Amino acid sequence: MDRNVKMKQRRSKKIRKGDKVLVIAGNARGQQGTVIACLGERVVVEGVNMCKKHVKPSQNNPQGGLIEMERPMHISNVCPCDDNGKPVKLKVRTTEVGERELYYMQDGQPVVRRTLKSMKK
Repeated sequence: MDRNVKMKQRRSKKIRKGDKVLVIAGNARGQQGTVIACLGERVVVEGVNMCKKHVKPSQNNPQGGLIEMERPMHISNVCPCDDNGKPVKLKVRTTEVGERELYYMQDGQPVVRRTLKSMKK
């Protein structure tokens, strides 16, 4: 295989921008936040995995100095969670209409998280 060929990056269909997630591995284990961006197999979570960066004075930052920013983490280190912060296991099912939807079980009842793209007939 040629080294210059760029591999196609996979995207998760279960985690996307705006979802609430729980970090399950790494230094930030146990922290919660919302996904700011999805970058292939990595996600940026608000307020999690913070690092400090030295910046030179510029027009946007005339003072310069240190700024804190979120760094991307691998998508396998986060888990979707419900509104209470409890991690959930997402599953995919097809409705009678032909739409696919993500759901999780809560107290024995399925709770729909969102619908996916409909299947082509």
